[in-house]
Amino acid sequence: MTPDTSSLLAHPDRNLALELVRATEAAAIRATPYIGRGDKLAADGAAVDAMRAFLGTVNFDGVVVIGEGEKDEAPMLYNGERVGNGRGPACDIAVDPIDGTSLTAAGRQNALSVIAVSDRGTMLDASSVFYMDKIVTGPEGVGVVDIRKPIGENIRALAKAKGKNVGDMTIAILDRPRHAQLIEEVRAAGAGTRLMLDGDVAGGINAARYETRIDMCVGIGGSPEGIVTACAVKALGGLIQGIMAPKDDVERQKGIDAGLKMDYVYEANELVNSDNTFFVATGVTDGGLVAGVRRIGPIIRTESVVLRSKSGTIRRIGADHLAEKWL
Repeated sequence: MTPDTSSLLAHPDRNLALELVRATEAAAIRATPYIGRGDKLAADGAAVDAMRAFLGTVNFDGVVVIGEGEKDEAPMLYNGERVGNGRGPACDIAVDPIDGTSLTAAGRQNALSVIAVSDRGTMLDASSVFYMDKIVTGPEGVGVVDIRKPIGENIRALAKAKGKNVGDMTIAILDRPRHAQLIEEVRAAGAGTRLMLDGDVAGGINAARYETRIDMCVGIGGSPEGIVTACAVKALGGLIQGIMAPKDDVERQKGIDAGLKMDYVYEANELVNSDNTFFVATGVTDGGLVAGVRRIGPIIRTESVVLRSKSGTIRRIGADHLAEKWL
């Protein structure tokens, strides 16, 4: 046994993600009655309640850095809340019981239940500025792509690194009016676009994975989602960069007061300063990353993905749950 292998096996937190997946499974299952029903608040509320309950049983001492805030005047997975049973490793945790509440309400694809974890004190608290301009690629983009460069230049450089024609490149972007010029520039460079209605966590992770059709994910999305995505990208060996994108001068000053740097490129290790990150996601609705929750007779079937940066492992977990225990 090599020293590195021995070290990995000795870590008491090595199965933490396999415990956390129970919380994302619970959140995804509880949200399913609301899929396509047009009530995103009810879907999110059910997922939050289920995730919080299950997190309380996990052997770790977690502090929520990226959370849900308050719901119905009761604190639920808010920033600074302690979660877990208090025993085990001390961690920062980012939660998104449903990344894509609008997708869930509309019955669209790519809604996920997500948890990301890193060592205590390593996760950037970007909650004071809601939006972040991001770029995500797979390992081929490391040292090749830079968010400060024009998008066309980045596309051509990444295509060369991947041994692809620019015309075969696909760039994922949130379909928002603010991205109209960016979309035009991507297409002018000769690449295709994959416009996402919501859920840029899935878009970023798919850009970092080697077996998907998405080569790059760019544009302005949520800052919390950027931190969550960084935990996954570190496990995939990809590239992520982010620049805070405050909506006005008031939010900009709020971010500065909170210690955030403006007009500054945050690299992966500044978003999450740990080589021991976990990312766990369970599908709520079907998508390119995982399948959504399915009812099959007396069974509820879930699919989850579990990533850990320290070991470089990617696990897919399929589970069948007795429906009578849940719904």
